[in-house]
Amino acid sequence: MSHTILIILMLLGIIAAVGIAGNRLGIPPAILLVLTGVILALVPGLPAVQLAPELVLLLVLPPMVYISGVQISWQEFRFNLRPIALLAVGCVAFTTAAAAAVAHWLLRMPWDVGFVLGAIVSPPDAVAPLSIARRMQIPRRILTILEGEGLANDATALVLYRFAVAAVVAGAFSIERAAAMFAAIVVGELLWGLAIGWFMLRMRRWVNDPRIEILLSILTPFLAYWPPYYAGGSGVLATVVCGLYVSWNGPKLISAATRLQGVFFWDVIVYLIEGIVFLLTGLQARTMILDTLRFSVAQLIISAAVVCLAVIVARFIWVFPATYLPRWLSRTVARADPAPHWQWPFLLAFTGIRGIDSLAAALAVPLVTNGNTPFPDRELIILLTFSVILATLVGQGLMLPAVVRSLGLAHAGRAEREVNIKEEARARRRAIRAALRRLDVLVAERALPEHLIKSLRAQYRGRLRHYHRRLETDRAPSKRADEIDLLLIAAERDLINTLHRDGKLKDEARRRIELELDLLTATLSNHRHAD
Repeated sequence: MSHTILIILMLLGIIAAVGIAGNRLGIPPAILLVLTGVILALVPGLPAVQLAPELVLLLVLPPMVYISGVQISWQEFRFNLRPIALLAVGCVAFTTAAAAAVAHWLLRMPWDVGFVLGAIVSPPDAVAPLSIARRMQIPRRILTILEGEGLANDATALVLYRFAVAAVVAGAFSIERAAAMFAAIVVGELLWGLAIGWFMLRMRRWVNDPRIEILLSILTPFLAYWPPYYAGGSGVLATVVCGLYVSWNGPKLISAATRLQGVFFWDVIVYLIEGIVFLLTGLQARTMILDTLRFSVAQLIISAAVVCLAVIVARFIWVFPATYLPRWLSRTVARADPAPHWQWPFLLAFTGIRGIDSLAAALAVPLVTNGNTPFPDRELIILLTFSVILATLVGQGLMLPAVVRSLGLAHAGRAEREVNIKEEARARRRAIRAALRRLDVLVAERALPEHLIKSLRAQYRGRLRHYHRRLETDRAPSKRADEIDLLLIAAERDLINTLHRDGKLKDEARRRIELELDLLTATLSNHRHAD
């Protein structure tokens, strides 16, 4: 037990150190964690680490998919449903077929084994590219499409993977049966995800306790994922639908206290999960090497290069027609959604970075078939999957900032960001005016003290003037005002801490005041980040 605890603490320490280095170097922690894991895996004397596929498929994937569904904008997701579906379903299926064909014709894999490999390496992971893209302020629509694709592509890939593995294990495959099962999986998971989302939101509203509500939010993705998964589906689609349902209906049913605590809780959970998963991915390097010693170096290099090239090129071949062909075929689509410049689909095609989901699927390939014969090329499938992850995550991931700049998309989203900030300020002003109108009604209905009325009106009018400044073209005054506010809050905090140390303020009162100051600081910090 003490040995396990020590390993966990060491992993957390490495994640923290790599996170600090990533922030200083401007490199996504996901890339540095994988490289760190590879380096540690090759250190002589350290034990080999073997990742259990169930850890990812059953414990890691559900909360990651769910929180992505909760955080994504339902309106933006719905508006971009066509490109998201073309990538998450069409591109994944096309990449699966392309990788299977290359593996069959060039690597002499059987077709069914080739489809297993293709389904494993077909779904991109959006974690690393999104962290780079957000920092470089690329257009918001590209971010939404990447987020949406990352939500749904695992569902397509896992269903294809299950069909392909079943074909190899059973030695037979029926297209009609597979199509009927695919339709049943889609419909069943859609309904199950909606049902779980509806039920858990009502439960959370009924208990009305932030701590229990957060606990229920932890259980929600597993309730949405596990039953469809064990029933033969993917579980991902149900979890995505559940997350989107909570995203759309949560603001009406989740209390403010729960949202405030839940945001910080889920941020930490997601950060830890991503860090541990990417580090463990790199730590698989020694296991991969030991499992593939029977292959020649030349065979491994050629096979890895062929599959990596097929996966990368297939995405480019798919993305450009999927972007422009619907607009050429339909004037309605072209009018409602004009074609973007070529730089947009090029960037979408370049961000096909693979991650831990592919490795987990590869490790989950059965050891034997129904005839108790070894699963064909299982070790080679695992090695090729690891090669694709390294080539895309490290290679394309490190090249992505330069590609964004060369395409002229760095800070291209700044203008729309300016518009969004002004829209936010207008919405805040309208909300404040609505509060002032409600105050007038309350004054007429109730006998409120005059000092309370004056205080509330002064408070809301002060906020109104603040957001009026943010609507100006030059927002420097607003930035300076926020900076001054932060300095004044710091002065309040210093005095409160001094009174507490001198015994003139009880600890309970200090915590209440500190919470109010922390909330004000967080609000002002959000203003500065938005600017």
